[in-house]
Amino acid sequence: MDPRTGKRRAQVAAEATAQDVDQAVTAAHAARAALADRTVRAAFLRTAADLLDAAQDDLVATADAETALGAARLTGELARTRYQLRAFADLVDEGAYLGVVIDHPDSAATPPVPDLRRYKIPLGVVAVYAASNFPFAFSVPGGDTASALAAGCPVVVKAHPDHPDTSERVAAVLRAAAGRHGLPEAVVGLVHGFDAGVDLVRHPLVAAAGFTGSVRGGRALFDAAAARPVPIPFHGELGSLNPVVVTEAAAAERGEQIGTGLAGSMTLGAGQFCVKPGLVLAPEGAGGDRLLKSLTEGLGATDAGVLLDHRMRDNFVAGVVERAQLPDVSAPVAPGAADEHAVTAGFLTVPAARLAAEGAHDLLLEECFGPVTVVARYADEAEISAVLARLPGNLTATVHLSAEEAAGDPATDGRGTRLLAELTPLAGRVLVDGWPTGVAVAPAQQHGGPYPATTSTSTSVGGTAIERWLRPVAYQNTPEALLPPELHDANPLGLPRRCDGRLEH
Repeated sequence: MDPRTGKRRAQVAAEATAQDVDQAVTAAHAARAALADRTVRAAFLRTAADLLDAAQDDLVATADAETALGAARLTGELARTRYQLRAFADLVDEGAYLGVVIDHPDSAATPPVPDLRRYKIPLGVVAVYAASNFPFAFSVPGGDTASALAAGCPVVVKAHPDHPDTSERVAAVLRAAAGRHGLPEAVVGLVHGFDAGVDLVRHPLVAAAGFTGSVRGGRALFDAAAARPVPIPFHGELGSLNPVVVTEAAAAERGEQIGTGLAGSMTLGAGQFCVKPGLVLAPEGAGGDRLLKSLTEGLGATDAGVLLDHRMRDNFVAGVVERAQLPDVSAPVAPGAADEHAVTAGFLTVPAARLAAEGAHDLLLEECFGPVTVVARYADEAEISAVLARLPGNLTATVHLSAEEAAGDPATDGRGTRLLAELTPLAGRVLVDGWPTGVAVAPAQQHGGPYPATTSTSTSVGGTAIERWLRPVAYQNTPEALLPPELHDANPLGLPRRCDGRLEH
């Protein structure tokens, strides 16, 4: 369905039956050996990036028609997706992700050490659940798919219903890339439909799953993965409030700048980013007032936007109304319906003391998907701590400090250090004087956090995302003729490794 007009588009795929899912998974399972060669895998990933580049105009136009995210945003997202594929190809070539460790026999140790050689092997077929809000970077060709293929795991992707045509076209590109390197098309499977998603996570040949979506849907699949006769790892990204703390000194120093930055961050992509700042703790008083005035002006200059589908639009409008009706909640800029398709951005305010105690206001501590944020005005640091103590896990947590607080000036009594210590247990990525929207694809990235942000401690962005699809195995007293070449003494593949306690390059 076209989110801008509500009109139905042409059907591009049928919902997969249980037999369809079985065929896709069985074929992917049979294709595992074809991905064993690291050189071929790396070349495949680079070719996939090249072919996505060549198909950019068609893919961006198709995705825009299905999601209304806009050509500029989607062009950037596709560029990010190509970068991810190439980055994982480089990681495969380097080989450090294999974690090779060799310990030669040592009879003098207590207890004696036998010959031990350890590295990591792929788990098997990975089920990938595409996200609604990222039709490229977190969908068919996204980070879960790229990292799984890099690990040597075939994938079967459950397409998101908001962009089935985009999913089909991208899957065709990936399969064409596989064919150029003699790999079977089945290394990238694709299925559609709600029931197919459930059948996929329950299939006995699926060895792990990656999910990006809602708390409700992700938790149901997580429970299904755990309830299998043989449970499997389920790496799910479910939901995040992404709290922001603005100190009184920071608001006094640059309240207008912070308000403008907040307006830009919370409305980016019509507020449909998983790292949108959904709760802001701002001080009472003049500095906080200037922040809200700047936020109001920034939102006033923001055009109405179209959400990914009408179901999300209706949920957003209803969620905002329900929150705005709570006692002591006001809407200086009321978010809601602009017309039958678009929505307007806005924010709600509430005294922080209301959030510090359990009750009806707990709803404000839940993510509301769309262009809205909650600003909780606090009277003192004790109220900041009381609210933070009630928050669930998050992908990100942010603090805005004054220049003196950021520098650790003794006159600030360690306020910056204290706030970082309070925020760190809440999130996988902690920011200072920035905004969480925009997740860099970098080796040090951590895109994941305590539940319900994610169901595991891993990241879905950056090079270490590959670790989700691997498991270690150690060979003891095994003749070298029987060992994989990665574990030979001569290191014929030139892999980084740790040998007898010493790191070798």
